[in-house]
Amino acid sequence: MKQNPELNILGFENPYEDSNIVVFGAPFDGTVSYRPGSRFGPSAIRNESYGIETYSPYQNADLMDIKGSDAGDLPLPFGNTVSALNMIRDFCRDLVHENKIPIMLGGEHLVTLPAVEAVLEKYPDLCIIHLDAHTDLRDDYLGIKLSHATVMRRIWEKVGDKRIWQFGIRSGEKYEFEWARDHTFLTPFNLDGIEKALEIIGKRPVYLTIDMDVLDPSVFPGTGTPEHGGVSFKELLEFIVKLRGTFIVGADLVELAPHYDASGISTAAACKLLREVALAVTARDQYVVQKINTNS
Repeated sequence: MKQNPELNILGFENPYEDSNIVVFGAPFDGTVSYRPGSRFGPSAIRNESYGIETYSPYQNADLMDIKGSDAGDLPLPFGNTVSALNMIRDFCRDLVHENKIPIMLGGEHLVTLPAVEAVLEKYPDLCIIHLDAHTDLRDDYLGIKLSHATVMRRIWEKVGDKRIWQFGIRSGEKYEFEWARDHTFLTPFNLDGIEKALEIIGKRPVYLTIDMDVLDPSVFPGTGTPEHGGVSFKELLEFIVKLRGTFIVGADLVELAPHYDASGISTAAACKLLREVALAVTARDQYVVQKINTNS
């Protein structure tokens, strides 16, 4: 399964056969409408992951204590969106059928669609938790149905009404917000209400998708479509910690475009978020959420 055997993301160094979680990259940005470059996100995270510790003081948990593997980046073709999506779907299908939890690193947000489709095959009652600056609910973008601007609409077509919880949304067409009132649970501007969402979701399986432009550009400038008015890194960390114990069966972190941030802080943030998501995914038992006390 390993695509790039010469380098593993820090903490995901177990053999594939022994692993419960498999991280892989989906370096695709073929439908980007503004600034391309998110296809370089997975390799940047892999290269810079050695700048963080495997231990999370936020969750009192360590990546070295979980069974995780890095499958490398998929060799996705340029110029053929459908073929790229098919490859992601096939790869995720294999992971899920072998009882692995996929954590995908994008790439643009459209890569979430085939991953959800693969997970949905095994878990037909799947719910979606979606963090983003943008609604991504357009029926088409410039006449194109498969776009990073339409990904949540395409996913809604698969899962149906009121199975998608959206947080942090602060940009989109007026009709997208109006459409969401009847079809999704949309929380604008912030990450409030996750506790109520988890009550409704209950024991159903969850796919977590985090478009990292949910963070404010002052925190995360390295993205293709920056949108001011976003959440802080602390707020996002607290949200992730609250997911501990949830039945998460797949996840992704998308839209890091590292070349737009020469300082490297966006890539560093993505590495830390990957650590926290992976640790939250593995914590499925009941727990007491502790509020994160940091100054950042």
